[in-house]
Order: sequence, then C-alpha cells, then structure tokens
Amino acid sequence: MRVVYRILAYVIAVEVALQAAFMAYAIAGLYIWVQDGGVLDSAVLESEEVPFDEGIGFMLHGINGMMVIPALALLLLIVSFFAKIKGGVRFAVILLLWVALQVFLGIFGHEAAIFGLLHGIVAFAVYGTAFMAGFRAKRPASEPAVGNAPQ
Repeated sequence: MRVVYRILAYVIAVEVALQAAFMAYAIAGLYIWVQDGGVLDSAVLESEEVPFDEGIGFMLHGINGMMVIPALALLLLIVSFFAKIKGGVRFAVILLLWVALQVFLGIFGHEAAIFGLLHGIVAFAVYGTAFMAGFRAKRPASEPAVGNAPQ
C-alpha cells in the first residue's frame, strides 16, 4: 500500500502541473483568436460552442479540477489508513483540505477575481503537499541483516 500511496501522491502532483498546462494552452488560444479578430463577449461566454480549438483547455481544466483531482485526493486518504506511513494520514487530510479549498476558489473565481488569484496560489500548496506526501512514502532504509548486526 505504501507504493500505491506514493504513486497516487505523485499523480496528484502531475495533475496539478497539467492543470496549469491546460490553462496556458486555453489562454494562448484565446489570445490568438482575439488577435485574429475574435470578440470575447457575454454571447461567447454563454454559448455552448467553443470558438477556438484551444478552448478545450478550459474544459479539461474544469473536469480535471472538479472531478479527477478530488477523487484522487479522496482515494489517497483512504489508502493512507492502510499504507502505514509515518504522517501519511496527516498529509492526505491536509491535501484533501487544500483540494477542497481549490475547488471552492475555482467555482467562486467566476464571481470575484480575488478568488481566481487565490486559486492560482493555492495550486502551489496542492502541488507541494502532494509531492511531499509522495516523497515521504519512500521505503525506509533497510535494516541490517541479523548476522551483520553491529556488536
């Protein structure tokens, strides 16, 4: 279970990096679309159609952030009870709380820009906590064999 815990923690860290990549891809596409004469207004925001291909990045960011990462964080918490890693449950709980805050900030970032700003900052906390959880799950140094024990 220690390996499962470690893999899940690192996968969450990778997912956070993907989140940033999805947004960068979408924003770059939006910029190019506007530069080519596209107009971003409320009609475009309310439309079901995405006027530029890179807009898929916004959708991937939303799906990944609202469903995939929270599910992985919850799974990590469940696994943490069986992994027998010192501080493993604590790190999994902290990570789940960061992820819950991140979802909240992502939802309300559409209402107030300050939440969007905090959403970007808290992403670093999610990444760092996930990475540290994975790093701490390394196998402990093997103990010396019985015949080779120091006297």
